Amino acid sequence: MSMIRDLRAAVRPSLRPHFRKSPTPYSGYDATRDPSASSAVVDCAVYRDGRRMEAAACQTPHEAMLRVREGGGFAWIGLHEPTEEEFAGIAREFGLHPLAVEDAVHAHQRPKLERYDDTLFTVFKTIHYVEHAELTATSEVVETGEVMCFTGRDFVITVRHGGKGSLRALRHRLQDDPELLAKGPSAVLHSIADHVVDGYIAVAAAVQDDIDEVEIDVFSTPVKGGKRGSDAGRIYQLKREVLEFKRAVSPLQRPMQLLSERPMRLIDPDIQKYFRDVADHLARVQEEVVGFDELLNSILQANLAQATVTQNEDMRKITSWAAIIAVPTMICGVYGMNFEHMPELRWTYGYPAVLGVIAVVCFSIHRTLKRNGWL
Repeated sequence: MSMIRDLRAAVRPSLRPHFRKSPTPYSGYDATRDPSASSAVVDCAVYRDGRRMEAAACQTPHEAMLRVREGGGFAWIGLHEPTEEEFAGIAREFGLHPLAVEDAVHAHQRPKLERYDDTLFTVFKTIHYVEHAELTATSEVVETGEVMCFTGRDFVITVRHGGKGSLRALRHRLQDDPELLAKGPSAVLHSIADHVVDGYIAVAAAVQDDIDEVEIDVFSTPVKGGKRGSDAGRIYQLKREVLEFKRAVSPLQRPMQLLSERPMRLIDPDIQKYFRDVADHLARVQEEVVGFDELLNSILQANLAQATVTQNEDMRKITSWAAIIAVPTMICGVYGMNFEHMPELRWTYGYPAVLGVIAVVCFSIHRTLKRNGWL
């Protein structure tokens, strides 16, 4: 129990100002967990000269760092939604700052780049398009996740939150390019940033299709008797999803600017050039997302204007029929007062004559209103 309390205390900023590497390597990583419990570590590897060492070379982050200290290279440790207890040993092993550790464990962070001593802490928001047969007022269009990256001189730790956005394919792709991977941890950081931004581009194209569909529906001629009541709900839902997209893209611009323009000890100068390309792609996506938001505003305003026009047309029709019905109502009301001396009261043709007058007047009013576009 005392060991568990020590591990919990390791990630509390209020108790310790920052993590420090212990004089002897931390050897209690596996001992802090129940062997039957599932580990948050999804992959752990050591890379030397751009090539991955055999799988048996490191089974835990502690063993990976021992290999790095003995023979050089760097360790890449991938985790998925670790708990405080699972991450505490890794945090102590690599000397991670408690503030960054807290962000990595609890997630729900905005994209950012922070420097803690000899470690860069980067947060990326991942976006995934949710396929749907038809866009409705409750459709989920985008799904967000997070990837946190701790980058040091000889290690990279990636912490992923969310059901999608696995980095396994990215790792395999990097392993097929030893020349790039030989650049060290900064090459991994660039590949993650490039992978995330490429995802933004794909999602932007899919969202554009949804917006085009809504735009066509709003501005197309409605079927006679059809209703547009669901259009406003669909547009509003799409605006909410675009706003979620915007929250992932916009804050990332500043970190990409820093990584591409400001020299950093942990970023290889050759890799820094590649960050410029990522920053350019991100800027393009940012422009598209802002354009989506403005376009949806215009579509929503047009939809509301159409609804107002439809209501006005309905009111004109109601008013026109009310005017037509008022004629027989007035005439019948006069003859229903039961006075003894009424015009044509005892005339044989009085009843059909009054009905004829009502018909002629109603027909004339109907024709006039229809000619003026009220009916």
